[in-house]
Amino acid sequence: RGLVTAVSAGGFTIQRGNGQTGQVGVTSSTTFTSPGGGAAAAPAVGDRVLVTGTSDCSRAVTAASVVVAGDPTQPRPADATGTGPRAGQQPGGPFFRLTCAFSHVAMDDPIVFPGQTGKSHDHSFIGNRSTSASSTNASLLASDGTTCDTRDDRSAYWLPTLSVNGAAVAPLVAHVYYRKATAAPITAFPAGFRMIAGDSHATAAQPLSVVSWSCGHEAGIAPSTTPPTCPDAGRNGLRLRVAFPSCWDGTSFDSADHKSHMAYPVNGVCPADHPVATPKLVVIYHYPTTGGSGVTLASGGQLTGHADFMNAWLPGTLEARVAGLNQAPPAPAAAS
Repeated sequence: RGLVTAVSAGGFTIQRGNGQTGQVGVTSSTTFTSPGGGAAAAPAVGDRVLVTGTSDCSRAVTAASVVVAGDPTQPRPADATGTGPRAGQQPGGPFFRLTCAFSHVAMDDPIVFPGQTGKSHDHSFIGNRSTSASSTNASLLASDGTTCDTRDDRSAYWLPTLSVNGAAVAPLVAHVYYRKATAAPITAFPAGFRMIAGDSHATAAQPLSVVSWSCGHEAGIAPSTTPPTCPDAGRNGLRLRVAFPSCWDGTSFDSADHKSHMAYPVNGVCPADHPVATPKLVVIYHYPTTGGSGVTLASGGQLTGHADFMNAWLPGTLEARVAGLNQAPPAPAAAS
């Protein structure tokens, strides 16, 4: 029994409740079922599974059957919007969600310090495996390696690396939400688009609507501006959430500060100088730690949460998903 942390052609890796990892092999005779007994798809990163099979003397198991309980941190609603797996409707508006495994760490930032290897503070990358200081939107598109659960998305996403008492902690898994959070129809990010959310130099708490720490829905601990002490390092472990703005000026694919070409909507309406509504991009990193006062970010302290995004969806694929979101009912005015 455990949480799926990586998936390959021959099986998947799980993290057990005791923190140990194990390899699960699958064969043509392996069956996948839901907790209710119905047929299920093979597990994705972030799913919790119960495996029955044969084991050798190591931690490897060849699975005869796998019960796929789904992601323990979020519901997996039906495809209500026609945008593919993990799509649905919530009070915050229609959305689809990607589940992404951790890729790598590097002191690189191809948006802020393009071509300058080692110039940045340390970042933890998900999505495109090739992301480096020299990455461009074109190079990302040319690379077909991604840690996310759709190969249509070659985009790069990254947050500052988290440490606990000075030791770096890689995210166990990340979820990336694309949500329609405005009353007006949304437009897909254009090729070459990039942006940053949050403030890497913050010395005071940032708005919870932009950056927040939490332990997940089941922990009973409200989101906060500093890392809470979570009940455990697994299902209710520490999370860092960063929400990007979703109103675009309609012309600039980037800006000098990598933020000014975007703005946040007010009550679901974009401002006049940023009239084009885009998907609301939200990135949530899940860490295998309880958090607490020993947590720091590579950008400094606990208040400097931020995230970077370079768009590299295959041509036409994000547009198709956005079309599905636009067919769903508009988001409530108070959507967050």
